[in-house]
Order: sequence, then C-alpha cells, then structure tokens
Amino acid sequence: MTSPLLPWIGFGVFVLAMLALDLGVFHRRSRTVSFKEALGWTAVWVTLALCFGAGVWRFSGPQKGVEFFTAWLIEYSLSADNVFVFALIFSYFAVPTPWQHKVLFWGILGALVLRLVMIALGVTLINKFGWILYLFGAFLVITGLKMLFGKDEEVHPEKNPVVRAFTRFVPVTRDYHEDQFVVRVNGRQMATPLLVVLVCVEVSDLVFAVDSIPAVFAISLDPFIVYTSNVFAILGLRSLYFVLAGVMDKFCYLRQGLGFILGFVGVKMLLAHTAWKINTLVALGVVAGALSLSVVASLARPRRQTVSPNDS
Repeated sequence: MTSPLLPWIGFGVFVLAMLALDLGVFHRRSRTVSFKEALGWTAVWVTLALCFGAGVWRFSGPQKGVEFFTAWLIEYSLSADNVFVFALIFSYFAVPTPWQHKVLFWGILGALVLRLVMIALGVTLINKFGWILYLFGAFLVITGLKMLFGKDEEVHPEKNPVVRAFTRFVPVTRDYHEDQFVVRVNGRQMATPLLVVLVCVEVSDLVFAVDSIPAVFAISLDPFIVYTSNVFAILGLRSLYFVLAGVMDKFCYLRQGLGFILGFVGVKMLLAHTAWKINTLVALGVVAGALSLSVVASLARPRRQTVSPNDS
C-alpha cells in the first residue's frame, strides 16, 4: 500500500477508541436509541468525517482532500440503501428495538474487516490488471441503470444461501434469549435467532460493498483514501439507521438518485484515460447535486390522502 504506515496505525487506533467508547460507555446495556440521540450521533460522525477530510486536504493537498470528500459522500449516500434492507431484516425477524443497536455494532465491526480485505484485493487486481477498471466501470453503469429503471426487488433473508447454510449446520434456538448471540441449552452451545440476524446484516453489507467499493475506485486509487472514506460511512451508518428507518418510505426518489450516482461514477471510470476525463471536483458537485435533488424531489412530492367514508 502506497500510504505511510503511521497514518494507518493512527487511524486504526482512532477507530478502535471510538468503538470502545461507543460500546463500553454509551451503550453498555441494550436499550432503544431515541431519534434525538441518533440525530446527535449522526451529526458527530458527519463532523468527524469533515474534520478528517480537512486534515487530508491540509497534509496531503487539495486533490487528496477532494478525493476523500467525494468518496465519503458516495459511500454515505449509498449506505441509505443499507438502512432500508436492515429495516426489512429487523422487521422480518421481529428484532426488539433495544437489541438492534448491538446487532448493528457487531455487524459494522465485521464490515470494517471485510471491506479492508476487499479493498486490498481490489488494489492488487488493479495494479496487476489495469483493464479491470473498465470492467468495474461497466458494472457500475449496468447497476446504476437497473436501479434507475428496474423494479424494487423484495428482500427474503430466509432464502439467502449463506443464511440457509448457517441454519443448516449451526443449531439455532426457537426463541430469542434477550440480546445474546450464543447460549447454552441443556449443556449444548446453540446460536440464537439474533446471531442469524447478524449473519443477514453481514451478508447484506457485503453485497452492497460489491457496488460501493468499485464506485470509490472511480474517485481514488489510494488505498488509504478508499478505506477511510468507507470506514467513516460505515461508522455513521448505525446512527443513520435510527434516524431514517422510520421515514425511508418518504424518500421515494432516493433509489433513482443513487442509481444515477452509480451510473455517473461508472462513466467517470470508463473515461478516466480519455480526453473526456471527468475532474474529481466536478464529480463531487454532480454527486452532491444528484443526492440533494432526489431528496428534495421526494419531500416535495404530494402525499396521497386517504378519503374517509364520511367525506364521500
């Protein structure tokens, strides 16, 4: 990896410290996260990401700073789709609200490791096979078009092959045992349904990473920029979930906006070595504009009003 070792160590210590503070101080016991608390934590993670980006700008130059902000904004906007899927998973398995934060905490901790592996693999492939960037670009364009014009696909956690294999080979209790992932029943270690939910969360994040990580490679090939932008988006995902989970249905055009963003960064990747190369600062403006437009259009859309029998 091209970045010096010291920033990697410092960033790793920072992430571990924040996770320890989160689990060891603020969420030592499972409880329901209020909207106000979630909004506050969302503001904290956004502020930390902006401060980190300012630090990258200061010490590594404007180009790296713009790359970080653009990559982080793409990752953070795409994470909205994760929120919708997480809500469906929690609803399907009827996970009590106080236990959802613990599932997201450990799910995101696993996602940090998995994404580091995927980014390292992606960088290795790009260094050895430069043409794979065009493959990534074409994949993003196709994925973006499917999101723009395709129908929403229903999520069926129980049909996921990974989940089916897990429940086939690992004994699972019928009922939840509070917020425990593993319990001992009649002297036998068994997984609880909450561990199955955690597996679903990990698998869904892995699926989303297949789209989001190539999108960030369209912005930067610096492993440090790619990983740190991913981490800040992931760390802010838990609080974002508790802010948006109840109002996701109001953002009816968000999926189309995300589809446009994926398609755009795919085109940017395909044009990277041509005379029509798209500047990263321009890409930042386009991504921010598309995301803002989709949110504003969703909020401005007239709501259907239910007509009561007495009004007819």
